[in-house]
Amino acid sequence: MSTLTPPKPEAATTAPARVTLRGPVRVLLRVHRKALWAGAALLVIGIGIVVALRVWMASSKVLCADGDTTPCGDDIYVSSYAHTSTETFLTDGGGVLLLLAGLIGVFVAGPLIARELESGTFRLAWAQAVSPARWLTARLAVPAALTVTGLMILVIVYRWGLWALRAGPNNPGLRWYASGVFPGTGPAILGYALLAVAVGALCAVLVRRTVLSMSLSALVLAAVGIGLSTRRYLLWPAVLRQGQEGPALLRDSDWHLEGGMLTASGSKVYWQDCYHAGSVDGYEACMSDRGGVTPFAEVHPASHYWPLQLVETGILLALAALAVFAAFRVLRRLHG
Repeated sequence: MSTLTPPKPEAATTAPARVTLRGPVRVLLRVHRKALWAGAALLVIGIGIVVALRVWMASSKVLCADGDTTPCGDDIYVSSYAHTSTETFLTDGGGVLLLLAGLIGVFVAGPLIARELESGTFRLAWAQAVSPARWLTARLAVPAALTVTGLMILVIVYRWGLWALRAGPNNPGLRWYASGVFPGTGPAILGYALLAVAVGALCAVLVRRTVLSMSLSALVLAAVGIGLSTRRYLLWPAVLRQGQEGPALLRDSDWHLEGGMLTASGSKVYWQDCYHAGSVDGYEACMSDRGGVTPFAEVHPASHYWPLQLVETGILLALAALAVFAAFRVLRRLHG
């Protein structure tokens, strides 16, 4: 009877294989370990520069805590060489972080995805029970996680470096709205990083050529960055101040957008309309001739920093989500 009993199937041969991203991620980290080490080195260098500048400022011999080399309270402000050098290095810190985010997108578009599609090495991974969707997911998740983590650290360090410069007279290039500062002090830089990864992946699966996809990704990211930086003031309604002059109308922390005078009917006469006057008296006469009676200014006060940051971040995340969706759709259409 025992010879007629069919053998029981082994559980090991019938249990479905567990699908995870651990394998593709491990392979990805191993293949691109040199790039990871280079990114880690850039992170350490960036932190080291800011820390060194802070230490230099703290150790410089000055009379006042704000870096003034003249007697405290004097009408004349002369900053120390350490202070001015730190200002020079940190003025474009946000722009540097923005450039790093863009480089991540170019790397994703080129060596990380397009090179495998161009050379055909992706078939080896897909032949080992790794679906195209899992393959692309790993190439999106790994750079996104590493980039966001690294940039979060750099943003914290950069803000810490800027705090040392806010005690003295604020350099115009260091104001909160400056194009070289604003992107690198809040969550917007993380939105740029995620958009860079998404755009890089989309360009790679669309073009499937390393150099061409890198170039296309750089152009798209540059267009988005320039477009948002030049139209950032439109992302949140500006405040209209009127009927006052001097510090009550414009504060040091304000982002001044427009100015001029209001007519009796409430129409705006902008200062550009009387720019040809050439002098203060001529300007006032020109404004009077045009019916101006009340000074006004359109500004973004410092309280608009977070609304502008969050709106810009939301736009970037929405664009990133669209790019990721499009990348998976293109990959599925081409390769199933």
